[in-house]
Amino acid sequence: MSIDPARALVLNRSAGAASVGVAITLVAAKIWALEATGSLAIAASLADSALDLMVSLGGLVAILYAAKPADADHAFGHSSAEDLAALGQALFILASAALIAWVAVQRLIAGDSPLPEQEGKGIAVSALAIALTFALVAWQRHVARLTGNRVVAADSLHYVGDLVPNLGAILALGLSARLGWGGIDSWIALGAAAFLAFGAVRIFGGAWHALMDRGADARMIEGIEGIVRDWPGVRGHHDLKTRVAGSRVFVNLHIELDGDQPLRVAHDIGAGLRRAILDAYPQADVLIHKDVAESRPPTGDPE
Repeated sequence: MSIDPARALVLNRSAGAASVGVAITLVAAKIWALEATGSLAIAASLADSALDLMVSLGGLVAILYAAKPADADHAFGHSSAEDLAALGQALFILASAALIAWVAVQRLIAGDSPLPEQEGKGIAVSALAIALTFALVAWQRHVARLTGNRVVAADSLHYVGDLVPNLGAILALGLSARLGWGGIDSWIALGAAAFLAFGAVRIFGGAWHALMDRGADARMIEGIEGIVRDWPGVRGHHDLKTRVAGSRVFVNLHIELDGDQPLRVAHDIGAGLRRAILDAYPQADVLIHKDVAESRPPTGDPE
C-alpha cells in the first residue's frame, strides 16, 4: 500500500510517541506496585518496562534521525544509529536479567522468600500493563502495515513479547496468595530473567551483524533475483550485493542489457526495475549498474 512520505513520517512518529508514553506510565505504576508488594516478579516486570522505555526512546530517536537525508558526511544516510542504540539496550537488558536472577537465587538458597504483600495492587498494575500493551501493539501494527516501517514493526513485536513478564507477575502474585509459598515468586522471576536474557542476546546479535555489514536474508535476495530475472529487457545480472544498516537494506546490482539499444531505453529499463524492487522491499536503497550483455566484465570487476 503506497502512502505519502510526509503522512508516513507523522504516523511513525505517533507510534514512537505512543510507545514512549505507555512505557513511562507502566514504569511509574510498577514502581508503586513494587513498593507495595515487594514481589520479585513485579521487579522483573519493572525492569522489563524500564527496558521498554529505553527501547521506545531509542526507537523514536531512530525514527527521527533515520528520516534525515544523506549528507556529505553520511552518504548512505543515518540508519546505523539504530544498531548502535540496540547494542547498548541489549547490554542493559542482560545486566537487569542478571541482577533479578541473582536476587531470586539468593532467596531460594536462603529458603526465606517472603510472601508478597498487597498482591491485589500488583495484580491490578499488571492487568493495566497488559491492557495498555495490547492497545499499543494494535496501533503499532496498523502504522507498520500502512508505512512499512521496520522500526515500528520491530517495536510492536518487542511489546508482544513483553506480555510474558506481566502475565508471570499476575501468576506469581495469585499463586503466592492462594498457596502461601513465597518461592513461586522467585521461580517465576528466574523465568522472566531468562526471557529477558534471551531477548537481549537476540537484539545484540542482530545489531552486531548489521554493524558488520551482514547481507540481507536469503528470502529477500531470492526475491530480488526473481524480479530481475523476469524483468523485460534484462538479459542477465551479476554481482548482487546487499548489506543491512538499521532498518535499511542497501542493494547493489549489475544488470546486462542490449548494447545496441538507445541510452534512454536502457535507462528506462533500469529505472523500472529499481522501482519494482522498491515496491517489493520499501526498506531497500537500490543502486543498479548497467553493463553491455556481450561484454560482461568478470565477476568481482570493480567497474
